[in-house]
Amino acid sequence: MTTARTATPSTARAINDRLALNLLLEQGPLTATELRDLTGLSRPTVADLLDRLQRTGLVAVVGERGERRRGPNARVYALVASRAHIAAFDVRSGGVSLVVADLAGRALATAEVPVDGGGAPDTAAADTAARIVEVLRETARGAGVERLHTVAVGAPGLVDPATGRLVSTGDLPAWHGELFAALRELPHAEVILENEVNLAGRAEYRLGAARDRDTFVLMWLGHSVGAAVVIDGRLRRGFSGGTGEICFLPVPGTTALPSADSCEGGFHGLVGSAALCALARTHGLPADPADDAPAAEGAVRAALESLDGPGGAFLDELAGRIAIGAASVCVVLDPGCVVLGGEIGRAGGAELAGRVEARLSGLSPLRTEVRAGTAGGGAVLAGAVLTAGDAVRRDLFGEP
Repeated sequence: MTTARTATPSTARAINDRLALNLLLEQGPLTATELRDLTGLSRPTVADLLDRLQRTGLVAVVGERGERRRGPNARVYALVASRAHIAAFDVRSGGVSLVVADLAGRALATAEVPVDGGGAPDTAAADTAARIVEVLRETARGAGVERLHTVAVGAPGLVDPATGRLVSTGDLPAWHGELFAALRELPHAEVILENEVNLAGRAEYRLGAARDRDTFVLMWLGHSVGAAVVIDGRLRRGFSGGTGEICFLPVPGTTALPSADSCEGGFHGLVGSAALCALARTHGLPADPADDAPAAEGAVRAALESLDGPGGAFLDELAGRIAIGAASVCVVLDPGCVVLGGEIGRAGGAELAGRVEARLSGLSPLRTEVRAGTAGGGAVLAGAVLTAGDAVRRDLFGEP
């Protein structure tokens, strides 16, 4: 027979502290009365936890609020967002975007660091990494931040759940590996490496189109394609970190099969930016010969301007291609909701999402809603900020 465990006083205090801190983080400054109403805790318990959190430097009095009663005004308490600072990276083949933020996730400073492909590979990779880390330091100092608590990095490739190391699924630039190693040399900072599509999925779940869903799949459509899988509120990575690598999915309509080291014959070859640009040109739509994500995004936006002509036909064919990959995912996972993200999903918006949903309904017996992503072009960075913030709270708030 098992016996129910009663929380010790120290455990109860930790739980109450976390509850109050999360409310102050999510809702902003609150009075003691508002905290009592939101938590259901007693007046002495709230007074005790506010005193304790002020001594730790996590909470401070930021003002007063007039009450319609006799006596002094009510003090207003707020989370001390400067108690810890974080940085977030979106790492691409052509450079990085980064943001320095406070504990509440508010951006204090941002920077873009373009990277060209020139230089000797052995020396240029290390030099590039050092330059990016120096930009991070300068950006942080410019925002008055001397120490970073956590740095979260989103990058293409598999992140091994056992080691936290990046495993390339393609021809990634050499400076990626050098950058991750250099960031891990930052003093006192925890560095979290995550697949960039998983971070975008986290942003859609917490801030974007899937806020009302505990189970969904984000399909990332850009230079390449990928997916983030959230089931019962948890991001799923799989045994080797490869959940969502749908660029390797064998599908009809491509000229070959994918291989262990190339996704060219997989779903990528059907809806990646190069394939999309080629499709646009067959419909007489402008598509830059660069065949990159911005060119593909431009082709989709051009299509939206001629829905009764070549644009509509192009979007129909594109929707059919996307639906093939979506159906393969849905009949295995049955997520009930697919969110279209990345440059292409964002450009196509509700128009493309509606066409994909219509095509998908004819391919699968499982009812699946298709939505356009709303986390925006900074979804990877937003997800990295959320991830870093969660890590800080686990440390400072004592969260499990």
